[in-house]
Amino acid sequence: MAEQALGKLSDDQITAQLENFPEWAELNGQIQRTFGFEGFDESIAFVNRIAEYAEQVQHHPDILIRYDKVTLTVSTHDAGGITHKDFELARTVDAMV
Repeated sequence: MAEQALGKLSDDQITAQLENFPEWAELNGQIQRTFGFEGFDESIAFVNRIAEYAEQVQHHPDILIRYDKVTLTVSTHDAGGITHKDFELARTVDAMV
C-alpha cells in the first residue's frame, strides 16, 4: 500500500472512496471535513490530537479553527492531489471524534 499511498487517485477512485467517508467532501483537489465541538477548549484539544498524529505520520492537514468548529483540508502535495494516504488520515481523524 505504500506505493499506492503516493499515487494520485482518479476522480472515480475519489468518488468511490468518499462513499466510505460521508462527512468528507472533495473540494478543489483536496478532501475536507468540518467537525463541531461544544466550545473552544474541545476544538483545541482535538487539534492537538491531530497535530500529534500528523507529526507521527508526517502527513499534515490544513487546519482552520473557528471557536467550536475545526475544518481539516487534506491532499498529498508530493502526488499533486488526493491519495490513499489522505483517506487513511481521514479514517484516523474520524476515529478521534
